[in-house]
Order: sequence, then C-alpha cells, then structure tokens
Amino acid sequence: MTSSAPRRLRPWHGILVATALPLRSDLSVDFTSYAQHVRWLIDSGSDGVVPNGSLGEYQTLSDEERARVVTTAVEAAGDGERVMVGVAAYGSTESRRWAEQAADAGAGSVLLLPPNAYRADERSVRAHYAEVAKAGLPVVAYNNPYDTKVDLTPALLAQLYADGSIVAVKEFSGDVRRAYEIAELAPELDLLAGADDVLLELALAGAVGWIAGYPNALPAACAQLYHAAVEGDLTTALPLYRALHPLLRWDSKTEFIQAIKVSMDLAGRPGGPVRPPRQPLTADQEAVVRAATEKALAEGHK
Repeated sequence: MTSSAPRRLRPWHGILVATALPLRSDLSVDFTSYAQHVRWLIDSGSDGVVPNGSLGEYQTLSDEERARVVTTAVEAAGDGERVMVGVAAYGSTESRRWAEQAADAGAGSVLLLPPNAYRADERSVRAHYAEVAKAGLPVVAYNNPYDTKVDLTPALLAQLYADGSIVAVKEFSGDVRRAYEIAELAPELDLLAGADDVLLELALAGAVGWIAGYPNALPAACAQLYHAAVEGDLTTALPLYRALHPLLRWDSKTEFIQAIKVSMDLAGRPGGPVRPPRQPLTADQEAVVRAATEKALAEGHK
C-alpha cells in the first residue's frame, strides 16, 4: 500500500472481505481455521471482514454456529470496527436480533439485505431497514436484485438514507451507471462496490469501499488492485484488473462460493466443501477456475 492510499474514515470503508467459511469433510465448521483465516486476511492488506454474508453460507448455519462465527471474527480481527456482520433473515425481527447480537459481540456495522422471502414493496423495505437500525449499529444496505427480487433503486436508497436507516450501500446490481445517480440523489450515502468484476468501474465512480469475495484466495493482489483503483492509478490498476478478471467474474455467478473455495484450496487456504443444497462445481467449471487460479498464482498474484 502506498502512502497516498486514502484514509479509512468509517468502519465500512476500505476493502472488506466477505469471508468464506472453512468446512471440514463432515461439513462441520472449522472455527480454528476460520479465526486464522480472518487474521491472515487482515495481515495481508484487507481492512476488515464481513462474516455471515452469502459467501459465508449463513443460510445453512444453525443459530449457534451463526452467532459463533460473529464472535470468532471479532476476536480474530482484534478490532470490532473491522467487522461488518451480515444480518439477513426472512423476518425483520430476526434481522434486528442478529444486529443486536453483532452489537453485543463488538462489531462495527452490519450488512442487511431487503426482505427476501417475497417481492417486498417500498413501504415494507423502509420498515425493514428502520427496524434493524434500532439495534444501534450503522446499517449498510445490500442491493442484490437477482437473488432477492427486490431492487434498491437509487431513489429508494436515497429515501432509506433520508429515513436515517442506512449509511452506505453494497451495490451488486452490476449497473455502474447507478453510482452517479446515487451520488446525485444522496451525496452523503457511501457507495461500496459489491461485485468483484465491477470494482474498477465503481471505484472510479467514487466508491469508498469494496465488499469483496476473491481476497479470500488472493488478498494481497486484491488489496493492491483496490488501492490503485480508488487512487485513479490506472497504470497499476488496469493490467492487474485484466489479469484477475477471469477469477473476479466468478463472484457474480451462482457458483461463486464453490469457485472461491476451489481457488482458496489451490492458494493453500482453508476452503473445503460447501453445504447442501449447493453442490460442487462440475468438472468443466472446476477446470476453468483451476486454470485461472493457477495462472494468477504463477504470475505472482497472492
């Protein structure tokens, strides 16, 4: 990182890794390896971690496991402000309960999807975010209209910010044009890149953070890419972005968890299997991920 790297002004700024969760062959959670992984990510240039996101397979965890993931991440990070906890749930009451658990554990912020059990209308979305904000931690909205079928449009995000319910948005729509509309409608709302394969475009459009997947396997290279991108150093960022993009684009695919875990295994990190109903990559998919990962590692990207 160069001395000109931007200061991290808020807990949700910078490069935050949506952590994959190491599983043993019997599909139990390897909490020891998870703690080591969190520490390694921060030591390798990441500003913080996001446990219990979709990459962390939170939907398949028991309540006990989900709570322990949070406490493990906070302890391993050494600074709760470095931890943004995913608190998505079918019900607003349950999401608020997870936000309260995150606050009790010492986390610095939370990441919240809109209601995702049905196609919620604007009134329901606003009520949902207002309820979880009562837990007292800063709330980062997560716009993933593909999986939730609820689109947090720039206008709706501006309303949520005006309501006092959110401080930032993880933008995963893939439409980089939205960055400019968000800035026009809610200038104080922080934009975070939410998909690895649009990081450069959103950084140039003013993103102040990146909730990232592929640093789980290549944290140093991803940190270098992020800092070059937000500094506008295209001489460094563009060739690195091109080199990593065959991997980064997997973050936007349905099989992103499996792909990132394959890359982690190849990079010597604890990835392991995924929990059902997810299945391993097909042989053809795995061959593509393996080839791209091996190429990146051979080129010195770590």
